[in-house]
Amino acid sequence: MLLNNKKIAIVGGGPGGLTLAKLLQLKGIDVKVYECDINKDVRQQGATLDLHETSGLEALRRANLMNEFEVNYRPNAGRLRVLDKNAFIKIDDHAIENDYQENRPEIDRAPLRDILINSLNSETIVWDCHFLSMERQDEGWTLNFRNGTSAYADIVIASDGANSKIRSYLTDIQPIYSGVTIVEGNIYNAEKNAPKLWELAKGGKIFALGNEQTIILSVKGEGSLSFYTGCKVAENWMQESNIDFNDKQQVLNWFKVAFASWDDQWQELFASDEIWFVPRPQYHFPLDQTWTTLPNLTMLGDAAHRMPPYAGEGVNQAMQDAFELAENLTSNAFQDIQTAISYYEKQMLERTAEVTKDTLDNTELMHSVNGVEKLLQLFEKVRKA
Repeated sequence: MLLNNKKIAIVGGGPGGLTLAKLLQLKGIDVKVYECDINKDVRQQGATLDLHETSGLEALRRANLMNEFEVNYRPNAGRLRVLDKNAFIKIDDHAIENDYQENRPEIDRAPLRDILINSLNSETIVWDCHFLSMERQDEGWTLNFRNGTSAYADIVIASDGANSKIRSYLTDIQPIYSGVTIVEGNIYNAEKNAPKLWELAKGGKIFALGNEQTIILSVKGEGSLSFYTGCKVAENWMQESNIDFNDKQQVLNWFKVAFASWDDQWQELFASDEIWFVPRPQYHFPLDQTWTTLPNLTMLGDAAHRMPPYAGEGVNQAMQDAFELAENLTSNAFQDIQTAISYYEKQMLERTAEVTKDTLDNTELMHSVNGVEKLLQLFEKVRKA
């Protein structure tokens, strides 16, 4: 096997990196995951994840983890309500009884991460390893971390997210601003702290559109409500707005002005003190991006193909990257590691270019004039297909 006697370092312990580690361990490969979180109990932010049949779910099948998934996924969490800015319901999956089909089952980020972590050999994950830099050593790399430690690996896989520090060792291609910036947040104990929105979400998801803006809500199993507000603003809006995003009142004041045409009940997003939020400009990479393959370095997930969240593809593409890369690296079909990585990168870039285009189309549609009507037409078209 190509990886015999090779040390593999995966930098980043998200779903993509952890899935790859599991799949490599099933083949007996020596792999370490270097994760910047202090420990596995760090709170996981972000919306629930809908896993797709040929990507996220397929990765779990190959990792022999479907039983664990079925115990932890949340039936009906994917039921969607589409609303306008006045909170009038346009589509309601909760009204569907016997004909409702759950073809993209939902799971919270924390349980999915726990499933993957618990499936790995002990000591696989090295916590508190915030990547700083790396340099070539022999035929591999020495990785340096903020805590002062270093580690050698024959092959490094960057799974360190949208703001990857490792990506620059492969390519200088820069991301492109999508035109939309999100304020992402979590309302904790949401039934108490945002009762109107909690009731409106009804245990599932909300897509609300209006005035070229969006609000997306997801109920999480531990009682929090995650949200994304989407606005078409300039790329440097975060800096030029002079908003202190550590000050909830300033953010609420911004929201009241920016979303002034929306019903007042949406202001519950920022009414509670039990809240976490952060602004995130949404970027993507060029659809035709490419780079020269190296024999000892590659990347997966957002590090390779970041994109806005408006197609639910981020985690699914990362997990598909993981099983395709694992398959190529452990196959006997390639003469050397560089050829195996090259084949993976070619497939990955072609696949994710299509997904990125679809995602950008969705981003534009949802933040367009008459976005609600256009989204309803899209759903109707999909339903008839």
